[in-house]
Amino acid sequence: MSELTLLWLMAGAILCLMELFFPTAMVEFTMGLAALLVGIISLILPSVGLQVALWMLLSIVLLLLARRWLTPRFRPVIPDEAAMGETLTEILPGTAGRVRCDGNSWRALCEDETIAIAAEQRVEVVRREGSTLIVRPIVKAAPQF
Repeated sequence: MSELTLLWLMAGAILCLMELFFPTAMVEFTMGLAALLVGIISLILPSVGLQVALWMLLSIVLLLLARRWLTPRFRPVIPDEAAMGETLTEILPGTAGRVRCDGNSWRALCEDETIAIAAEQRVEVVRREGSTLIVRPIVKAAPQF
């Protein structure tokens, strides 16, 4: 085994271990895995320039594959009709604002485009259009004596 092969294998092991102590969203791990692969390939490919180019190419390809397969596919659920929320920003007539509903912030429009909804006011989700919630203010009933 040549010194260069040993260097690639050590660099790969160190990079893979660094991912355990300094998480970098799989960047160090994929670079380390690529270095390990280049270490094995260096037994047949003696050119240092080609090894470095192969390491960079494998690092990029492995990182893209890791991000595609290992990234959680979390998408917040847009609430159905009749959910309650609270405005984070004022919703002016005909313009969008922000509403907190089920712990998430959503773009929101008022159902009645002629009225404004103040910030920190309770609203009811009437429907959704794409990722925008259509809301209406909840009017508190006046106390009866």
